[in-house]
Formats: sequence, structure tokens, C-alpha cells
Amino acid sequence: MGLAAVAQIRYGDRLATAVSDLRPSAIISLIMITVEQLQRIIQALPVLQQADPALRQEFQQAAFFARIPAGRDVFMEGSQAEALALLLSGVVRVYKIGETGREITLYRFGLGESCILTANAILSQQTFPAIATVEETAEAILIPAADFRDWVARHALWRDFLFDLLAQRLSSVMAIVEEVAFRRLDCRIAAFLLEQSRRQNPLQLTHQEIAAELGSSREVISRILKDFAGEGLIKTGRGIIEVTAVDGLQKRAIM
Repeated sequence: MGLAAVAQIRYGDRLATAVSDLRPSAIISLIMITVEQLQRIIQALPVLQQADPALRQEFQQAAFFARIPAGRDVFMEGSQAEALALLLSGVVRVYKIGETGREITLYRFGLGESCILTANAILSQQTFPAIATVEETAEAILIPAADFRDWVARHALWRDFLFDLLAQRLSSVMAIVEEVAFRRLDCRIAAFLLEQSRRQNPLQLTHQEIAAELGSSREVISRILKDFAGEGLIKTGRGIIEVTAVDGLQKRAIM
């Protein structure tokens, strides 16, 4: 939709604009940061814990607090990045869709984190190269692009934040490249199921969701899961996968 959702708030002579590639109803609220909110934000964002009072005040005056519900696309591929989001709660998934329609997750970010692709798009003034979707309702601080560029140019603290973010995301994306290029898909699926089952078992996952996560097709995922079920490693139902043999699945994960 391009720059479809533009939230503008005027306080006296000051006009602040936060723009994202959202549906018009995507942002539940967009408000200036109060002194009380600033204390919570400082606790959640390490970059502000090291900032001096002057920089914290500058941050409070420039940034906005927003609530974005689950299921909303905060950026689409090719959209302009007009604000950087720092999360106070929730989870955002960043992923790519290929020409065949297959998806693959690049990374997720949550509490105290941000999106390196957004930061890169802002600094290079290029379009966003992927899709970012809110998986769990998010509370975020939005920093207008112009302010973020200015802070990175003027403050070593923000440059360090950017380099730390780059290092973290580069490592995670390189791990994905290594997985896709050098590891068998059945091993990747086994490892993925084990990781997910540590948080919840049975898992509420569809074959399509696993395919989107791992960059494969639903048909291939279904065939491998059928093999796992035949070996007694898992039980499957409609939208449900139960890990029944952890040891056996661990062996498959390292084959």
C-alpha cells in the first residue's frame, strides 16, 4: 500500500510524523512520551541507560510511543522506512518471500531490540528489502528517520547501538544461510521441533507455518513429518504436532 498509514500529531507549532507501511487501523495509539513512560523505556533500552540527561531529553522530545496489534505488517518489501521501532513488548518477525511464494524467516526481534534492515534502509535512504510482521501485540518507540540519522551522526552511543545491532543480526542471518546451504531439511525440521517443544508440547503448528519458517514447501514438510510420525518420533493432528520421542528426534537433528 506504500505509505498508507500516516499518523500526525500537532503540539503547538511542532508537527511530528511517524510513517509506516501499515493499514490505517494498524496503530492503536501514537502519543508523545511522558516522563513516567521515559523511565520504563530507559529500563528496557540499554542504549538509553548510558545516555546523558540531555540526550534522554532529546529522545523524549523526538520519539513516540505506539501500540501495534498482532498480525499487522509494519513494513512491506519496497516500502519507505520513515521510522525506527524499538520494542518494549511483543515480537516482530522479519522474513522474505521468493518468486515461487516460499517464505523464510530472517530473524525476530523483541524487548529492547530493533530491526537492522530498518536502520539500514533509513541510513542509506533505500527501501525496506523484506517484510516485517507483528507476531505478538507490540508496544514500540518510534524514532523518526531524520532524528535517527542525526543521532547516529552526532552520538557515538547511537553508532555503538547500530554496530551492536548489525553484529547480532549478521550472526543470525549467517546461521540461516549455513543451515539452508549445508544442512539436510529433515535435520533442520527435527531441530526446529525440539526447540519449539521446549516451550510447548504439543505444538500448535501447521505444516505451512513450518515451511514458512524454514524456507521450504508445505508438501516437502508434510512428507518429512509423515516419516517422523511413522518412526514414532511425533504424533500429528490438525494443526497439532506432539513430540513423543525426544531422544529419537535429537538423533535425527544431528544426522
